[in-house]
Amino acid sequence: MKIKTRRMTYDEVLALPRLKHKKPLKPSRALATLVRILSAPTLKKTGFSYTSERMELVGKEPCLILMNHSSFTDMKLAFGIFYPRRMGIVTSVDAMSGILGKLMRLLGCTPTHKYVSDISLIHDIKYMLKENKTSVLMYPEAGYSFDGRTTTLPRGLGALMKRLEVPVVTVITSGAFHRDPLYNMLRIRDVRVSAHVKCIATPEEIREKSVPELDALVDEAFSFDNFAWQRDNKIELDVPFRADGLHRILYKCPHCKAENRMEGSGFSITCHACGKQWEMDKYGQLAAVDGETEFSHIPDWYTWQRETVREELERGSYLLDAEVDVAVQVNLDGVCMIGKGRLRHSLDGFHLVGADGRLDYKQSPVFSHTLYSDYYWYEIGDVIGIGDNEFSYFCFPGADVSVTKARLATEELYKMKKLTRRTVGA
Repeated sequence: MKIKTRRMTYDEVLALPRLKHKKPLKPSRALATLVRILSAPTLKKTGFSYTSERMELVGKEPCLILMNHSSFTDMKLAFGIFYPRRMGIVTSVDAMSGILGKLMRLLGCTPTHKYVSDISLIHDIKYMLKENKTSVLMYPEAGYSFDGRTTTLPRGLGALMKRLEVPVVTVITSGAFHRDPLYNMLRIRDVRVSAHVKCIATPEEIREKSVPELDALVDEAFSFDNFAWQRDNKIELDVPFRADGLHRILYKCPHCKAENRMEGSGFSITCHACGKQWEMDKYGQLAAVDGETEFSHIPDWYTWQRETVREELERGSYLLDAEVDVAVQVNLDGVCMIGKGRLRHSLDGFHLVGADGRLDYKQSPVFSHTLYSDYYWYEIGDVIGIGDNEFSYFCFPGADVSVTKARLATEELYKMKKLTRRTVGA
């Protein structure tokens, strides 16, 4: 999937019309039917099936659907489960750019900025449920999973459930992550896909439970590990490119501790600093070619990287300071490439400078619980996305910068700063 891009000066971008809020449209039944028809080949090829739990408590009334986000396949799976139920869909602003965005709006999609507080989105969700009389599908993780586990969830979903007072349904998939994982450049693999659909709370149960209890229900539903699922169920993925791009997730060598010298290719990942190599078997597990296997399970390696980033932050030594190509989005007419900039990420948060200093954007470390970082973003490159409800800045660094590390650092720094605030306020 690509996005419309234009070369512009920053001054020209500033003169562009801004995105105007529009009330969500009631989904076109004809367009929803078309999407369901177009989804059929994928559903058939993946042998898609799903199980349900407590769904008799939902009936035909509008509900809030929370689905995990694994790949481009997700929306097709949603239509395979819920059609002909009408659904409004919460979608990122960049995903709704161009002509496709106009069709998505007719389908009932409403745009929002990832990981940015947006009060209008809450009103839009209530409007879809109460006025349009449709269910609402949203991906609370907002971004695709990197390591096959849950992307950090925002707090406040329990409070949202309290405000909406509708049944809440979760959809957790198995196999969708492995079918076209983000790190693997979205190369399709032949794997069966399934889902579990569950009503985790009725309106009556929502009224009886506290916000922390409701948050705990969501956390429990979104507790999954796709690589463990593959290993434990002996799901074979005997493809010659299974480790291609794996260095996007595993950027730090556990043997020599070098960063951004890893390369995933074929069925192995290699550190070009020390030469150590690990092979990825057909069940998604790693084994060192020589010597100790530090981590056989990819999420364990990922967790270790998080811990080392946390240590850097606590020591005060963490720093990202790199030249980046900068794209800016202010409306749904694609993104504007404005040239080079400088992105800095430290204990003070993000600071982006470009356009000979006319672009000067700072983002607090407590601005968001996580970071919009992505691999091979719209076939342009690995990206770090920051910004607010008016300007989105997409920064494309060189190969010596890990967007994965930037996400981990953002999440750990957020937790550190929030804890400090609570401690000071106690």
